[in-house]
Order: sequence, then C-alpha cells, then structure tokens
Amino acid sequence: MEISQPLSEFNWIPRPRLLALRRLGIETVEDLLSHFPRRHEDRTEFPHFPREESEVPVCLCGEVIKTSLRRFGGWKKIFQATLQESQPNALSEPLVCRWFNLHYVQKMIATGQRIVVFGKPRLRGKRICMDHPEFEVIENDEEISIHFRRITPIYPATEGLSQRVLRSMVYRLLKEVADQSLETLLPRALMNGDMTRAAAIRAFHFPESWEQQGGAREHLVLSEFFAMQILIASRRTDASIRTGQAHCGPGALLNTFLKSLPFELTGAQRKVIAEIRRDLGATHPMNRLLQGDVGSGKTLVAIAAMLLVVEGGYQAAFMAPTQILAEQHYDVLRRWLDPLGVRIALRTGTRQEESGPLPLFASGERQIIVGTHALIYESVSFSNLGLVVIDEQHKFGVAQRARLIMREPAPDVLVMTATPIPRTLTMTIYGDLDISTIDEMPRNRGKITTAVRDESKLSEVLTFLRTQLETGRQLYVIYPLIDETEKLDVKAAAAEYEVWRERLHPFRCELLHGRIPAQEKQQTMQRFRRGETSALISTTVLEVGVDVPNASLMLIEGAERFGLAQLHQLRGRIGRGEHKSYCILLTSAQVKETSAKLAVLETTSNGFEVAEADWELRGPGDLLGTAQSGLPALKIGNLKSDAHLMRRARAAAVLIFEADPRLESPENQRFRRLIVEQRGHTFSSVS
Repeated sequence: MEISQPLSEFNWIPRPRLLALRRLGIETVEDLLSHFPRRHEDRTEFPHFPREESEVPVCLCGEVIKTSLRRFGGWKKIFQATLQESQPNALSEPLVCRWFNLHYVQKMIATGQRIVVFGKPRLRGKRICMDHPEFEVIENDEEISIHFRRITPIYPATEGLSQRVLRSMVYRLLKEVADQSLETLLPRALMNGDMTRAAAIRAFHFPESWEQQGGAREHLVLSEFFAMQILIASRRTDASIRTGQAHCGPGALLNTFLKSLPFELTGAQRKVIAEIRRDLGATHPMNRLLQGDVGSGKTLVAIAAMLLVVEGGYQAAFMAPTQILAEQHYDVLRRWLDPLGVRIALRTGTRQEESGPLPLFASGERQIIVGTHALIYESVSFSNLGLVVIDEQHKFGVAQRARLIMREPAPDVLVMTATPIPRTLTMTIYGDLDISTIDEMPRNRGKITTAVRDESKLSEVLTFLRTQLETGRQLYVIYPLIDETEKLDVKAAAAEYEVWRERLHPFRCELLHGRIPAQEKQQTMQRFRRGETSALISTTVLEVGVDVPNASLMLIEGAERFGLAQLHQLRGRIGRGEHKSYCILLTSAQVKETSAKLAVLETTSNGFEVAEADWELRGPGDLLGTAQSGLPALKIGNLKSDAHLMRRARAAAVLIFEADPRLESPENQRFRRLIVEQRGHTFSSVS
C-alpha cells in the first residue's frame, strides 16, 4: 500500500463514506493517517458517576434505563436519556443526558444500550445532567478492543462518519501500511530516541500509555513545525543568493527632508532608518519587516527609505491594500516631497495621476509609484525598480508579494505591519525576513481614552459626542456591516446613516463604505479632511491608514463583533493630533468572553500588549493566516502551547541551511523533496 493511494481504490470503503471523508478533505491513505485525534479518552476504566457539577469534561459509561422526547414551541424538541452505571455504586445517582433539536440522536439511542458519553456534568435542580454530550454506542462486536479498554482516539468527524467508523478505518490502514512508506521527516537533532514517523503515527492514534502518546505527539508536532521552518529557511536562502544591487544614495535628499520636518524623529525611528540604510547599501537584496504600533511613524520611515533609493537613481514602489489608503499615501507624499522636486505617481484600479512635469513612468527617471495591487496585475512598467514598500503586509498574500518583487535584478523589499503579533508567530509567518521594530511613540500623539458602554447608555453617549463636536472636533461612527441582513442582527452603516443625521443635526454627516464608487469615496474623505464634514458613518474600510488629526472621536457599534486586533486598528484612526481623543465601544453583549476582550482595550493602548492579550484570550486561531503566508496548515501543532517546539524546529532548520545552503549532502536530500512538495514548484536554490 502506498500512502498516496486514493481511498476510492479500497472496495471495503463504501461510496457514502468516501463522500463523507471528502468533506473532511480526506482522499488518500496519507490524508486519513494524518487525520489526527483531537483528543484521547481514557477508557481503560470508567470513573463512577459524579455527584457534583464540574467545569472539566469527563468520560462516563452507563446503561440507558429510560428515554423520552418532549416537544415545545411547535418544532422544538428535547431528547432525554437517563443512564445508570454499568456497575452501580451505592452512592451513584443516574445521569440525565439531554440533546436539543438533534433529531438523529433519538434514532441512535434506545433503552437497554450501553453508551459512552463525554461532557461537563451540571447540576439541574437535584439531578446531574449533561447537555449535548458527545456519545458513542457500545456494540458487542469483535472490534471492541479498538474502541474500549484502552486510551481511545476521538477524531474530528462529520455527518455519516461516526467515531467508531473513523477509528476502525484508521486501525485497518495502520495494519496494512508498511513502515518504510511513512518517511521520517525529522533531522537527528530533533528526534527523541529511535522513534520513527511510522512509530509516532501508530502510537498517536492508538497509544499504549499516556507517556507514549505524549512522545508520539511531540514527534509529529516537531515534524509539522520543521516542515514550516525548512520552507521558511529556504525562502531566506533564496533571497540571500539572488542577484542584487546597492540602491542607497548618499543621503543629502534625506537630510534635507528630515530638516524640513516640524518635529524630531523618535530614537526608535532613527534606529530603524539606520538598519534599512545599511541594507540598502548592500549588494544582496533587503527583505525586512517593519513592525510598529498604530501611529508609531512607520510611513515616515518608509519615506526615508524611498528617498535614499530615489537619490541613488532608482524607482520605489509603495503598495497599499486599499484605494483609500493608497490615495492617502499619495497625498501625504506629495505634500512632503513635492518641495524636494521628487516626482510621485499614483496607480490604482480606477485612478492614475502624477506630480511633476515628466510623463508617467518615463524611462530612467527617478520617481515613487504609489498604488494598490494594481501595481502587480496591471501593465505597470518599472524601468529601474530599486525598492518595494508593502504597507499592511497581512492584507497581501505571499504570492501577491512575490509577483512584484521576483524581478532581476532583485529590488530591496520593506514590508510594514501595524498589527503586532507574538514572537512565536513572528518567527513563523515572517521567519524569512529581518525584523525591525518601532517600540516608541511620537511625543505629539494625543492621548486616547477608551470606554465600553452598553447600548442602554446611548443617550448619555450622544450628549457627550455633541459636546465634543461643538468644540470643533470630528467623529467616526463604525459599523460591522454595510447593509442589514436577516441572518445577523447587527446594525448596518447604510441603514443607520439617516438615524445619525437626525441625532447629530445640524452637524454634517456622510456615509463611507467599500461599495461607494472610488471617486465619491475620495471626495467624501477630502471633505472630511478639510473639516467640512463633522461625522463619518463608516464600515471597517477605515481600519488602516486614514489620518485626520482633528478626528478625535470614535464610536464603534456592535464592538463585540470585531476582533481585538481589528478594534485596536480602528482606534488608531484617532489620537493623531494634539487633542485628547475618545473611543467608545458600544455593545449589547454581556458574554463573559466579550467583557474580557473589550476590557483589554480600556486598560491599554499598546498594540503589543493588545496582541498578547488577544493570543491569551482566543489562542492562535487563524492568526497564522496560512493561506496568506504560503505556509502549510497546521494539523496537530498549537503555536501557543507548543512554542518551545517551534523554537527547536527553527534552530534545527537554520543550522541545516548554514551548513549546507544547497542541501547537497545525502542526509539532506529528503528536505529538498519536502520543500518542493510544499511549494508546489521547483526550489530554485537547490534545483
């Protein structure tokens, strides 16, 4: 049996199960063997039924002594099964299991059956209950040893695939597959004793002890992390061996610009500019991440880098994720750089513009081209590209970035993010980049006070907002949607716009969202910047980059609908001037998790602290953004709890490439294949 063999070739797997497996993304032997358990249950010996409730889920076994079905409110149903311990204890009470509106459960559970349930015991009146427990019916068949009297795997499942069916299929495949077809991916430095990948997969699915399960999981997590880190290390090696040029001018233009500023750079900005200047002066291409909090002055650092390149006789491209942000960067650059004689061009999907007397993209002329992803897909002709600056890198994918920067000779690349992320994620997502951090805020930034308010307090909030508007300040009102939908009971920007016009009369309000034509959006933003509009009713199109110093007020409706990092980004649109700013998070949710999330923003305005809190509150989630990062998805590893394993995997991958950059030694040949498989194309530095 080959691990690449399609499951459809096995006549013992019926078609309905093949279709169910396909819903889980499982089509080959390898897919099924790497469909790892999400947890294991100790079924070697079941505990007695609990007499008290618990926050910790427990696994229990009992006999169904009674079932009932109650209907209420028309179509709503509660199916209830009462369990008694298989070996009754004098002190044990029956356990009541309840399922709400799960019609299939009543067809599967009958009086007299033995079932295993997993869930949290709760005290309901005088009874111990489990609501919506996972369950499995015990059948007296010859395979009972697969499912019971052992540490039992519990898999991610789907309709038409019970735990018993999945477990039996995995068990059968493990009996038939040969060890040598499951190649060990780990280098010797990461291996724990003599455990191979085949042994780890067998032990993780069906461990004989908890110690064996832990050792097998560590091997598999390290394998997964090492596959990521070897790909990241190969990207870094690819970049380092590419042909590049020194793009740095002498710095006179930069010095003139810095002297014209009405403020001093922070120490952090000076440090980062020095790092970038050193890279621009080297002959190998720069690949650097600039990480800084909202409003820390990343754009100014990017301008400094572009001026050095322009003075060196090269072009610079400045790529932003949205048209609004691209146009704002264009306006800012013109305001600051027109007096220096630097020509700037704008290229978006709907607008082309230039400053200066020369034709757009004239061959050999120094210039800065600002744009959206249109810079990648449209026929923009760069005659002498020396630097690519990508703002809000997380909004772009690796493939998009590569399309712009994979040129010969290679341009220098500076990617920027205002979304600080924990170190474990940084060394994963951006492990192929050198990292610069602006960890100091400019002195002229206004203080932002953040407050969480219930919707019932809206009248008090309105009184406060009107008082602030009367002093000349401006307001953002942010909604999570454009139009209301039946599925989500969320107020929407378009629907609430007229309401806000009445609430704030006579102050002028305008509406802004992504579906408004580009020219109208531009005109709306220009009026707001000039102070002709007092309030902007908007969606998250304002999340990044919009900079209006006089806008010192923000009200976010349905704040519980936003992620913590997104709320911090939105809040960063205010506090950009000298006035004290206020961000009000309006919510109707009294959920414990929501309260904890929003309370973080009340206590800190530091983006790095917000990122760590987000990490603690919701775990890794899709913070990795594998689709955007170009990295393989994680099946078993947890970037938070397994951070120490990621550090080990990274160190091992770096050492391998330092000793053998082209992976030519016999023991490193398998890593070449691994990289090619993950990339989906030839690995250039080892081809």
